[in-house]
Amino acid sequence: MIGIVDYNMGNLASVINAFESVGADIAVESDPEKLQNYDKLILPGVGAFGDAMEHLKSNGMDRAVKAYAKSGKPLLGICLGMQLLFESSEEFGSNEGLGLIEGKVVAFDESKFDHKLKVPHMGWNELFQQNKNKLFDGLDKEFYLYFVHSFHAVCDDMYAIGKTYYGYEFVSAVNKDNIYGIQPHPEKSHENGLKIIDNFVKL
Repeated sequence: MIGIVDYNMGNLASVINAFESVGADIAVESDPEKLQNYDKLILPGVGAFGDAMEHLKSNGMDRAVKAYAKSGKPLLGICLGMQLLFESSEEFGSNEGLGLIEGKVVAFDESKFDHKLKVPHMGWNELFQQNKNKLFDGLDKEFYLYFVHSFHAVCDDMYAIGKTYYGYEFVSAVNKDNIYGIQPHPEKSHENGLKIIDNFVKL
């Protein structure tokens, strides 16, 4: 059974539908004490980093997610959920994250763009595989996914399993031990996204 962490940050319906479409048994969980009952865990999220952390902390869900990560069972952060895995974010000031992966979340540096691009980074873009990873089994070395974000992760290349180019190269997917994160929305990325979801289910 796969659990989706419900902390009132975003519509979970598309995530649920995507996992059900690959045959996964999935449930939405808002009780932090029940997270350990699941074989795998999804940390979704849309919105602001600071608000998300406040919601997680409001009932101890932040501690429960950290405890789950230590259990060794697979944990996947999607979009804002990936960003929350890091130590901090500079969105609307300095905000502390879950600290499960060393690194930080920063705004796109538009001064590095070689021509005018809009932020947020929105739409289809390529993910370039960096290190062979089971999350991307059966996918090409470069493939398209759907993105919507204004901030991105900065971390050591040892954790980067995917990078994307938007004005400059940034980390778009990570893995540290049993912890996975992906910046684009696999649940909105058609066949490629469903393949990633299926791969996570089979970990």
